Amino acid sequence: MSFILDIALTHVRSRVRQTIVGVLGVATGVGFSVMMASLMEGSQRDFIAQLVDSLPHISVTDERRNPPRQPAESEYAAVEIAGQRKPVVRPGIKNPMAIMASIESWVPGAVAPSVQAKVVIRYAGRDTATALVGIDPKREASVSKIATQMRVGTLDALYKSSNAIILGDGLAKKIGARVGNTISLASGAGRSLDCTIVGLFHSGVAQIDDSQSYALIKTGQILGGQIGLVNELRIRTRDAMDAREIAQRIEAETGYKSVSWQEAHEDLLSAFQIRNIIMYAVVGAILLVASFGTFNIVSTITHEKTRDIAIMKSLGFKAASVRRIFVIEAAVIGVVGAVLGWVLGYLLCLGMGQIEIKSPFMDSTHLPLYYTPTHYALAGAIALASSLVAGYFPARKAAAVEPVDIIRGAS
Repeated sequence: MSFILDIALTHVRSRVRQTIVGVLGVATGVGFSVMMASLMEGSQRDFIAQLVDSLPHISVTDERRNPPRQPAESEYAAVEIAGQRKPVVRPGIKNPMAIMASIESWVPGAVAPSVQAKVVIRYAGRDTATALVGIDPKREASVSKIATQMRVGTLDALYKSSNAIILGDGLAKKIGARVGNTISLASGAGRSLDCTIVGLFHSGVAQIDDSQSYALIKTGQILGGQIGLVNELRIRTRDAMDAREIAQRIEAETGYKSVSWQEAHEDLLSAFQIRNIIMYAVVGAILLVASFGTFNIVSTITHEKTRDIAIMKSLGFKAASVRRIFVIEAAVIGVVGAVLGWVLGYLLCLGMGQIEIKSPFMDSTHLPLYYTPTHYALAGAIALASSLVAGYFPARKAAAVEPVDIIRGAS
């Protein structure tokens, strides 16, 4: 085996220029593949961090996914009563503190209660609708990023003023209000309340910044007209990708509708799958082009070493040994090219990470990149496999050479 390896390395060294071109082709393919994979996955993770992580990963509401079964349906499967008036059910999650304690006992993450209410802001002669979220500031900081999104004031300022409220900066601009102003809130339950603006937040999502506001849970309960009302549990998991499975288990245990961020953003996940398919297709095309360089090099070496192959076979070399020589040559080019490609890919990622982006709509100023050994291993494995495949066909052709025909042709 060492003798075969020595012959293969001699062939590679004898064609230095072609070998360098082949190695650089593989290295370029691997390097740009690593850079593209890092950029694509980095942008995807940054998007999830900006949109998904800014809100709780799971929302448990007082709704039911399916309407309650009628008594007749439970007893007789063929019976159904249409137009039956359902009894009035008290809104809110029943015994929310006990449910929270149960969830916290097994969910890896944090849970916070909240009150969701649709209210109208009356200020300066204008009525503007807002989605009011009554929260516990201490718990809310662990399930959403509202505490870090404050532009004016802090989340704890809700404790410092009677009936305090925090508005999205877009909503505040829409109604023309600033911190310190007093606004009037009116709910669908017929309750009205004067609140003082104590802070402004900016999430980066226009739909949230233009329509959402935060207050204490008791403020939401007053506007909802019900003491002790909690109609939503907000949950943040350690791993956002586990949210779907956790939400399904919570719904099975509590009976309340539990919506994970994956369910709420199914269209985004479909878009991510399409982006990943495009990324892998482009990466595969780059590495495929690089493998053609290896194919040409090994084919050239095979053609030039035809007489040497005939001599080796006449001396007793088997077809498998000859084939192994040229496959090893392709493997050497692939391995060296992959290693250099890893270095090139890392340098390209560092360079891309230095590009500064100035935009009034973005908080980040640099391209989001994600570094992981998986990208390097995947690109290197594909490059090596492509090189072996590219080297196999010329090797098989070389192994099929008949020494008698070559020697007869040479004479």
